[in-house]
Parts: sequence; C-alpha cells; structure tokens
Amino acid sequence: MGDTAPESTLPYPPIYKDKKFVVLSDWDGTITTYDSNDYMTDNLGFGRDKRRDLNIEVLHEKTTFRDAFREMLASVVANGHSFEECKEILRKNIKLDPGFNDFYAWCKANDIPVIIVSSGMTPTIRAVLTNLIGEESANEIEIISNDVDLKPDGTWGIKFRHPTSGFGHDKSQAILPYRNLENPPTLFFFGDGVSDMSAAKHADVLFVKEKEYGENDLAAYCTRLGIKHILFTDFSNALPVLQSVVRGEKTVQEALSIGHA
Repeated sequence: MGDTAPESTLPYPPIYKDKKFVVLSDWDGTITTYDSNDYMTDNLGFGRDKRRDLNIEVLHEKTTFRDAFREMLASVVANGHSFEECKEILRKNIKLDPGFNDFYAWCKANDIPVIIVSSGMTPTIRAVLTNLIGEESANEIEIISNDVDLKPDGTWGIKFRHPTSGFGHDKSQAILPYRNLENPPTLFFFGDGVSDMSAAKHADVLFVKEKEYGENDLAAYCTRLGIKHILFTDFSNALPVLQSVVRGEKTVQEALSIGHA
C-alpha cells in the first residue's frame, strides 16, 4: 500500500483539535448488530457463501476489500434491486447495538466526539441511523464513509472515497491527522471486520467486536499481526473500559491488557 496517503474523492470533516479523547467507530456490524452490506449481499445478491469466501480472501490479502466489496454490491444490482429499495429493506431489518445509545449519551455528556468511520455508503448509513436513534442524534454524528453512484438507468454502484486504495476507504486516514497535532487526543477505535484492517494498528485503544454469529475477521487479523486489542460483545461492555481511561483510572496499556471487556 505504501506510506503515501491516498487521494480522497470526498471531503473530510474538520478534526477536533482541542479534545482530550475522540471515539471513531465502524458502523456495520459494530454500531449495528449486523452488517448492512452483508445483509444486502446475503439476501439480495449472490448469497452468504460467496460473500464469506471473498471476506476470507481479503483477510488473507489474496484480494482487496475494494474489489471484493464492489463485486458484492454489483451482485445486488444485477438481481434488479434499486438503491431506494435497498435503503428501505435495511431500515426495516438492521438493528442497533443494545448498548450504543447509553455509550453515545455518556460520550456526549463528557465532551467526547463520536465519529462513524465506515466503508459503507453515507445515504444508507444516514437512513438506518436516523431510524434507529432519531433524526436529532443522527444529525449530530459525523460520518466519514463512501458514497453511492446513482446511474440514469436506475442502476447504482459504490463511489469509493479512496479509489486508488485497496481498501476503497482507507480508514487510517481518519486517524492519522490527529497524530500531527501538538497535543493529540487519546483515540479509541471500534471495529469488527476486514474493512477495519487499515485502522487497526493506528488507534491508541482498539476495541474489536465479537459476533454471536461468528465472522470475527478483525480479531483474527489482529491476533495474526500481534495488534493489541480489547474484545467486546456490545457497547455496554466497552463503556466501563473507556470510562476508566477517560477518568485516569487506567492507562492505555493497562486497558489494552484487559483483553476482553
């Protein structure tokens, strides 16, 4: 991949220069209980088996996430599903992590920004997020993700933030600018899957979600590379660990040594 930052086709929000702590979180399968793009591929596209085969290829770096993800979404379009139809299906079927509302409320009350960093598409994330937590809270949360390319003939595809990157959206680029600040904040990152591999080694405290239905690809990646992380099942488990760091009860290294929230 190299050390050169990939050029972004989409704007970034300003970074928080005066915060002591910042939370960045993957959306699909992390803030939600099921990955919406997996849901579309499994139920509207070519199905779970082929999707899992591609995920495993990404995990073992036999293909890029960008190319695999494009192929997954293309299978949904090839089966005749419009983007508006997909948005509505996701609104009806994607659920919120049971601990996220309390987690977000605590962060907000303690002046800790929460930013969604996703390899999904902003319009679908906004549609589902608004449905799950209400329009006011949804509008407060910044989203750094890809976009959708709607064609005149009704077909659609993904517009990658970083089309020259094998990740499509290199999530490390949402983290690294904070490293250049004079007084950088402590950065917490929450993720679960292969789309989070680019961010995994750059957070101060990495939380990796365990799924009850398996597919714990980010945990496998971090274990293979020796990246320290904290496993969690939902945000109610993660919140006390984050609070302990924010309150100065634990250092970053002490928190990471927990291993499992």
